[in-house]
Amino acid sequence: MGKAADTPHVPVLIAPLIAACAPIKGHWIDGTLGAGGYARALLEAGADRVTGIDRDPLAIEMAASWAAPFGDRLTLVPGVFSKMDELADAADGVVLDLGVSSMQLDQARRGFSFMRDGPLDMRMSQDGMTAADLVNSVDEGELADILFLYGEERASRRIARAIIRKRAEVPIVSTLQLAEIIEGCLPRAKPGQAHPATRSFQAIRIAVNDEYAELIGGLEAAERALRPGGKLAVVTFHSIEDRMVKRFFQSRAGGGGGSRHAPELESFAPQFIQDSRKAIAADEAELASNPRSRSARLRVGTRTDAPPGVTDRAALGMPLLKGDR
Repeated sequence: MGKAADTPHVPVLIAPLIAACAPIKGHWIDGTLGAGGYARALLEAGADRVTGIDRDPLAIEMAASWAAPFGDRLTLVPGVFSKMDELADAADGVVLDLGVSSMQLDQARRGFSFMRDGPLDMRMSQDGMTAADLVNSVDEGELADILFLYGEERASRRIARAIIRKRAEVPIVSTLQLAEIIEGCLPRAKPGQAHPATRSFQAIRIAVNDEYAELIGGLEAAERALRPGGKLAVVTFHSIEDRMVKRFFQSRAGGGGGSRHAPELESFAPQFIQDSRKAIAADEAELASNPRSRSARLRVGTRTDAPPGVTDRAALGMPLLKGDR
């Protein structure tokens, strides 16, 4: 995952990830296998073996075309990364590359892209509720909340009203049909600006795949799976995910301290140590070769031997719909 369409085999931020986690050794879990870019890079950098996990059956199926040379150093496992500690042995490193992969975007039939006409699907696991099910069934208030909280779409209420009006006339079943409705609610994009449907498609995809809950579950599972000294590397592509990862690491950094704005926290042994509190971004060379890396941010933490912590999802900045509060 995390690859631009024109560079399908080059994972985003792989060079700084390898550098930040060096030396790469032992057993690694790639919780978002996708087209295998991270798994292959880890094996080539020195990992003894990698367990590649993906909930998209297509990712596991397509791995047959490149996995053979690695033999038993690579194990492929279908499933969600929030259960990685149940699906794989204890690990010396975990990598998570969040969001949708170019492999999924490039296939119109998967329904992820507003640039290609296809069925309004967006399911990573290819089962359960589709995007069409969602936009044709939820009420206006919940739809507006999804667009605003999950996609940070400021015109969420206007777009939700337009979708409700349209679906009363005819079911919304294709990607371009939905994109046209959204475009009709917003000013035409200026050169260099994102497509008007970008935020809404992101929000609906996140809702369909329950991505924010899965992210927190994945961070917790990585914490359980990692041996002391193991590395957790997470690549995010938008501000909400990055904020959640940042706050997770902060919440696991040990208590103590305080300020005039916040009470003194009870001190505890940290579960993770971060070499840097600042996220790593792509350098100029990567930006030039892979435009999708512009929004990517990498955060890395080192596991200690402290027992796993308890997570307050709201405190991590996870957007919560009314039914989740």
